[in-house]
Amino acid sequence: MNKRTLALTLEEYHDIINTMKKGFSGCRPNNRVATALVIEANLGLRISDILKLKLDDIVKDGDRYRLDITEQKTGKKRVFTVLPELYNYLKIYCLENGIKPHEIIFPIGERNVQKQLKIICDYLEIKGVSTHSFRKYFATSIYVNNDYDIVTVQKLLQHSTPDVTQRYIGIEPQKIEKALKKHIQLI
Repeated sequence: MNKRTLALTLEEYHDIINTMKKGFSGCRPNNRVATALVIEANLGLRISDILKLKLDDIVKDGDRYRLDITEQKTGKKRVFTVLPELYNYLKIYCLENGIKPHEIIFPIGERNVQKQLKIICDYLEIKGVSTHSFRKYFATSIYVNNDYDIVTVQKLLQHSTPDVTQRYIGIEPQKIEKALKKHIQLI
């Protein structure tokens, strides 16, 4: 894990994706990379797993969808729910781009994604960002928006212990600062 890779804020996430979709002088729009990063930020998968996804990998299971994959990095099997909104977002992207359900949705390499992300982040003057920042954004957002439930985040990321997840999202220093602020008694 690269500890220098930061979790994005919501504002940074929006700025990066919107700029990537619109482009700017000297940089064409790149909806493919933007969409791949949106999927990473909403599923919490590593970019290596996102770039292998096919629409057929997402299966209707009753009134919901599920994704059943083996993570490339860890070799761990992962089965989880994909919200209908996210499935429909991907389905529309595939329809608009002529991608058939059995085809890889994002036929690009990780280096291409990183290169495009660097161009956008340099333009926006955002430092410490890599594709992994979108996975960290997912983890941090889930943690904060679900009553600081570290075990839920641990399970979603498939970490071995809550301690690993705490280090991953960098909450240890936050806890220490909060404890110190509650304790201070200046006279």
